Amino acid sequence: MSDGTSEKAPLTPVLTKRWLSPQSWRLATYEKLEGYTAVRKALSGTPEQVVQMVKDAGLRGRGGAGFPSGVKWGFMPKDEEKPHYLVINADEGEPGTCKDIPLMMADPHALIEGCIIAAYAMRSHHCFIYIRGEALHPMRRLHAAVREAKHAGYLGRDILGSGFDLEITVHAGAGAYICGEETALLDSLEGRRGQPRLKPPFPAAAGLYAAPTTVNNVETIATVPSIINGGADWFRAMGTEKSPGPKIYSISGHVERPGQYEAPLGTTLRELLEMCGGMKNGIPLKFWTPGGSSTPLFTAEHLDVPLDFEGAAEAGSMLGTTAVQVFNETVSVPWAVMKWTQFYEHESCGKCTPCREGTFWLAQILERMVEGKGTEQDIDTLLDVCDNIGGRSFCALGDAAVSPIQSGIKYFRDEFLALCESNRPTATQQSQAEQASLGGAAADSQVAQPVGAQA
Repeated sequence: MSDGTSEKAPLTPVLTKRWLSPQSWRLATYEKLEGYTAVRKALSGTPEQVVQMVKDAGLRGRGGAGFPSGVKWGFMPKDEEKPHYLVINADEGEPGTCKDIPLMMADPHALIEGCIIAAYAMRSHHCFIYIRGEALHPMRRLHAAVREAKHAGYLGRDILGSGFDLEITVHAGAGAYICGEETALLDSLEGRRGQPRLKPPFPAAAGLYAAPTTVNNVETIATVPSIINGGADWFRAMGTEKSPGPKIYSISGHVERPGQYEAPLGTTLRELLEMCGGMKNGIPLKFWTPGGSSTPLFTAEHLDVPLDFEGAAEAGSMLGTTAVQVFNETVSVPWAVMKWTQFYEHESCGKCTPCREGTFWLAQILERMVEGKGTEQDIDTLLDVCDNIGGRSFCALGDAAVSPIQSGIKYFRDEFLALCESNRPTATQQSQAEQASLGGAAADSQVAQPVGAQA
């Protein structure tokens, strides 16, 4: 993380404050820096009080949807007829997104403490952390942190003498992007193929093993201890009214210092670029994504859009996972869009026809265009296929796949047209085609007249 400052006020790290400490991932370091103080406060109150504090703070899900976390926790039933489960989505497969893995690497105990508080609030006694199997190093860090926490009495039976029991299981996924969708993740946890479920029932009613379940993102849960310690008013002092609190912005691409930058929600790209040293080699900005490849593109005209849930939406995109991918003027928009589309084609689970077939067609058309073999009609075909995927697929993967294409054509249509120049018909060919068309229409009218007379 860079200790950058904005024009308004110095940025005080919250989520990343321990990242640069020696052996920040160890329990001893975490305890020296206010670690496991929030869980003591939470366990001294009631589950309802914890839920209410998270509601009052206005914490919204950091996994992309931005749903109010306290409201989501409140959906869990208060009775314990069935086991309650807390599941942490650490799959993080979105192109450009790289905030959860560094968080688990540098500060895994923040996630564990947040899990204890959230599980207590929802009367859950078993928590699963679902992490990508390729992320071997953070997975080892998590396993070690869970062992440390259990040995110190923060996990297991009768935590800190409160009478509350909790076990945490770290589960490795097989690297499927679709398992970032919460119900596909639950199917994977149960040993099935990762595919989204039909909702309702929602996980809060029938989730993991058909029991009440809440699925939350890593960053969301890691934020909870600071809310318990600082209070709702302190948390709301950062960010905006409807999107309060700090956020980790993952900045990659053509910038001088790519990395993780913590800043209040509502920070603009102009401010983020100042923190990371500006555009690399001074080459001007061309386009960027506010929240990973699944969010519609922005251009240099959107430098001052506030990057919170409302600001990004009002400007025509989404905040997503705040994976800010920055591209300079040397990058071809159709090429970048093609690479993203190839990813979605590969990662489609195949359950629904619009996504399974549509992403395949989109990738084929874009590949042909990038090779210089496309036509102007291909642009209309792309948009038509996008219309038949967006809002019609079983889950949001279809919507994610069409976002960069639709926004890319919206802002950079000339670049797509330029790829078709070599295949544009000449004036002679155009004239011949028009004459052939007119001749065919005349012949049709001559045939149609006597048929009509007979009728």
